[in-house]
Amino acid sequence: MSVLGQLRESGFDEGDLERLHLLIGDWQLIADLSFADLVLWVDRRQAAGRPEDGDGPDFVAVAHCRPTTGSTVFPVDAVGEKPPPRHRELLVRALTEGVTVIADDDGSQFAKADVVPVRHDGRIIAVLTRHTEESKRSGVSRFERNYRACAASLLDMVGEGSFPPPELPSSAKRGEPRVGDGLLLLNREGRIRYASPNGVSVLYRLGSEGDIEGRYLADLVDELVAQRGTVDESLPLVLTGRAPWRSEIESGRASISLRSIPLMREGNRTGAVILARDVSEIRRRERELLSRDAMIREMHHRVKNNLQTVSALLRLQARRVSSADARSAIEEAMRRVSVIAVVHDALSQSMDESVEFDDLVDRGLRLTPDLSSPLVDLELTRSASFGPIGAEDASPLLLAVTELVTNAVEHGFPVDGENPQPVSGSVEVRPERHGNHLRLRILDDGAGLPTGTGRTPQTPPGNGLGTQIVRTLITSDLRGSIEWHERDGGGTEVVIEVDLTPVEPRA
Repeated sequence: MSVLGQLRESGFDEGDLERLHLLIGDWQLIADLSFADLVLWVDRRQAAGRPEDGDGPDFVAVAHCRPTTGSTVFPVDAVGEKPPPRHRELLVRALTEGVTVIADDDGSQFAKADVVPVRHDGRIIAVLTRHTEESKRSGVSRFERNYRACAASLLDMVGEGSFPPPELPSSAKRGEPRVGDGLLLLNREGRIRYASPNGVSVLYRLGSEGDIEGRYLADLVDELVAQRGTVDESLPLVLTGRAPWRSEIESGRASISLRSIPLMREGNRTGAVILARDVSEIRRRERELLSRDAMIREMHHRVKNNLQTVSALLRLQARRVSSADARSAIEEAMRRVSVIAVVHDALSQSMDESVEFDDLVDRGLRLTPDLSSPLVDLELTRSASFGPIGAEDASPLLLAVTELVTNAVEHGFPVDGENPQPVSGSVEVRPERHGNHLRLRILDDGAGLPTGTGRTPQTPPGNGLGTQIVRTLITSDLRGSIEWHERDGGGTEVVIEVDLTPVEPRA
């Protein structure tokens, strides 16, 4: 939990805020190595731009981190609290003198707490306190000693302003290693001084055998992954602890994620902490997902090709038919097959099981044949956005839209056969999207609906194949409704109401 956003509003320096955010983003490492809680304190006078007001610094806790390797000292989050008067002096001393202070063992949550100044660009901008449970202060196992030694080095770096390093990669692949996953402590030359039990297990997973302490980590890994081809260019820097970076190595079916944190003192590197995690199962599942996505895209691609083949066969058949009515029916089938192929073409090029429907509608409208007389000048437009549509709904919806537009073109603008005169008009596709609900209106300014008694908005204007297809697509496939209305000023308005299948947001 953090209230640093309030400091931004109060005028706290932007560069200092970014430094504090960087620290909070990485201080779980220190908490876990210390088996301790960490609390970050900021002087509210400094945040308000009044460092000389009042009776001294006015501290408030702005962030709190609990360890995952031990129990917490604070049953209630410390964020928003002010330090007790007897402990406030420790914070004042660390802030004003720039030194780390150790609290007395007074039995409180501050007992034996480390009070560390947080530096940025040579200035002290905050104070960090480390609170350790009493039972953890006296641990003397080799495991705990090495963990605490690493934590002490990192706290010293916080006091010097060198941790976390600003060049540390801010984004990482899934499977980022943590302290509990495996820790290797290197000396300045890159030899392994200490390996946690989980760290040893990770290297054994790569194929290592025997004692690993005292060996150069880079040489050890080079032996284990020698059969591999090209490697990440940052790997040598990680394995020697020379740069704060992340990398990954593979050996057979094992995948190991590594993170290097150089340990510095007064600008000189004294060693490094290497965090290691076996991410073999994570990477295996990722490869399965990628393979599955590739297979689905290939399926859509093949369906599109097959539909195009069907369309070509229908075209050949149409050329051999002498009846005008039969040729027209085959051409209608060709158009419908081509519309469905448009959807599968889009899905074959997408990583998602959804498509941007606007482009499909525009392409579908271009497939609408010129069924009217050459004397008819029509404008086909889409006036708003459909947004992303799931693959399940895309084909029936696009086919319904093109059928309705085709019907409007064919039946809405007749030309008098005896005394033909030029006719102009328009057909508009107007979607209104509200979450998963789509209200689609298709409007034309043509001849309007046929006259007749007893017709309701739910009654289709005819019994042609196109109308039957549309009703089936909307009411059965899309589970929606469709109505036909006379349009004010002449023409026809078709209104479709559909609740679409929810689409996962795109990353």
